Amino acid sequence: MEKSALMAVSPIDGRYHGKTKGLQEYLSEYAIIKYRVWVEIEYFIALCELPLPQLKDFNHNLFDKLRMLYQSFTPEEAARVKEIELTTNHDVKAVEYYIKERLQGQNIDQYLEFIHFGLTSQDINNTAFPAAMRDAVNKLYYPLLEGLMEELEDKAILWKDRTMLARTHGQPASPTALGKEIRVFIERVFKQYNLLKEIPANAKFGGATGNFNAHYVAYPHVDWVEFANAFVSKHLELERLQTTTQISHYDDMGAIFDILKRINTILIDFSRDMWQYISMDYFKQKIKAGEVGSSAMPHKVNPIDFENAEGNLGVANALFEHLSAKLPISRLQRDLTDSTVIRNIGVPIAHTIIALHSLLKGVDKLILNEQKLDYDLEENWAVVAEAIQTILRREGVEKPYEKLKDLTRKNEKVTQESIHAFIDQLGVNDQVKNELKKITPFNYVGNIQPSKG
Repeated sequence: MEKSALMAVSPIDGRYHGKTKGLQEYLSEYAIIKYRVWVEIEYFIALCELPLPQLKDFNHNLFDKLRMLYQSFTPEEAARVKEIELTTNHDVKAVEYYIKERLQGQNIDQYLEFIHFGLTSQDINNTAFPAAMRDAVNKLYYPLLEGLMEELEDKAILWKDRTMLARTHGQPASPTALGKEIRVFIERVFKQYNLLKEIPANAKFGGATGNFNAHYVAYPHVDWVEFANAFVSKHLELERLQTTTQISHYDDMGAIFDILKRINTILIDFSRDMWQYISMDYFKQKIKAGEVGSSAMPHKVNPIDFENAEGNLGVANALFEHLSAKLPISRLQRDLTDSTVIRNIGVPIAHTIIALHSLLKGVDKLILNEQKLDYDLEENWAVVAEAIQTILRREGVEKPYEKLKDLTRKNEKVTQESIHAFIDQLGVNDQVKNELKKITPFNYVGNIQPSKG
């Protein structure tokens, strides 16, 4: 591990740096500065394309050269912006000055005051941050989540006919199939995944208090709302909010955080179930040479991947909860509380990514213990009582539930023999008795195949 990672305060940039470093291209300080430069340059180009009278002679052949400012933007360039910020004490103004600095002496000085023309800093931040988060989710989060769901789908297919004793309230219950139980989580995640995909990445772009005051006073005959809608959609691929204060209202961003949190909650549930199945010996885990499960107990192979996932998902959810609750609230036309909070959006995404890596690793290590599943089914013949009393209801037998309750709800082991002896003394015909005797904990599973549609 590099010394810089050893000195990191957060495990995101320390212990787990290898899993989270991809986020540096989207949600680091460097990345956000780069996104700000991108917005400023694309906005200037859009102004030139109007064109405004003062920009009508700007050489459009220079657009590609302008775009190189963000396309070739490096951490060293970001460091220069931070140097300027030491004087301005304002991050977005520092970006404006940096761009003007880079463009000076290129025979376009007369156009430079149209960099950041009529804008407030939030027109840049409330486009840069949602674009950065959109790209991080699309490029890093979705592939990991989809990869995990593919792994679970493979397991669900592999184990679709593997009967398993179910447990409700921790007690033996009507049997199920392991593949179906895995599919429960697949369905839950994909429902939220599809909802997440429907939420647009929104941008606020409208001047100091959202009304294009400065734009209209300078050029009253331009339809600045139409211009901004087209600019945000075409150049930034975001959806512009139509009525705002100085800042985005963050409602849709809050909805994104809420769904990310909900998916994480489902995965916490999955992690705990896998942990429990491993503790019940339904799964063994692949052993890697040289790994240690306990510093004191040599025999242990702990379910650390599912524990790691659960912990990181919990940290992520605590932060997603604050982000979704805090960001939509701002005093009057704005206060600064969103500014410091929104800088942290990469943190819960990073913890979520760490968790997804752990879940992928944990699922890959699972080895099904067929003998243990069979043993638990054989030891719990009482679970067919539901089936028997249901058929007896069909046949009009009086108080079948109570009869099965008397047989099974006592501190004696219920076996195949005791079940069959009970069936033999029932006042039903031999055909029904044979039907009842065919029911076992291994085949009493109902519909365990995925529904169509």
